[in-house]
Amino acid sequence: MSAPVASGLVSGSIATLAILVAVAIVALCARGGEPAGRLRRGLIASVLLSTWLGAGWILAERGVLAHLELRPPPIMFFILISVVGAIVLGRSALGRRIALEAPLWALVGMQAFRLPLELAMHRAVREGVMPEQMSFTGYNFDIVSGAGALLVAVLLANGWAPGWVVWLWDVIGALLLLVIVVIAVLSLPMFHAFGTTPERLNTWVAFAPYIWLPSVLVPSALLGHILVTHRLRLAPAAAT
Repeated sequence: MSAPVASGLVSGSIATLAILVAVAIVALCARGGEPAGRLRRGLIASVLLSTWLGAGWILAERGVLAHLELRPPPIMFFILISVVGAIVLGRSALGRRIALEAPLWALVGMQAFRLPLELAMHRAVREGVMPEQMSFTGYNFDIVSGAGALLVAVLLANGWAPGWVVWLWDVIGALLLLVIVVIAVLSLPMFHAFGTTPERLNTWVAFAPYIWLPSVLVPSALLGHILVTHRLRLAPAAAT
């Protein structure tokens, strides 16, 4: 299987977004907890995320993740570890402290990366790199989550967003995230739910830097929803 040929706009956008989101998570981890331990937490988070980014790149470059003919394909395990890691962090004591101590507008605003990501993915469709069903011209409407995050974050920063608005965005965003994950999985060659022709199969994520989409950006969106939900449940008054 050959690597997809995409423009620098597509590959650069996805790589840049993944790195920026990773930096934001490091900052959140450093902020959560006692001030005396911020440097240590920041360093640990930096090492872990840098290692994960590097591991994804190396495995993709060496073709390990491109063996989509295997049952199950190696990429499934790699993505599963990413998702489990996001859930563990979000539900940990550190995750709860981040949810309570970080500004709610920042927790919501961090998810605005989904807006430029969806635009980059749409460009990938136009370049014949990504199957159309994974874009907003197909069945993926996660661009609403990104645009909504930007709007709700601005409203929160100015004290104009009642709690129900944040809840509504959080629930819709989580559902739309689930939808695109299901579409992406069903588009893998082992399921080929949308067709068996190359342009309908989700194979591009097995290559660098696109592996960072399911292994960094999607888990980060999941982590963001876990943190926002924690905040709304544990400190509802902060969202009014």
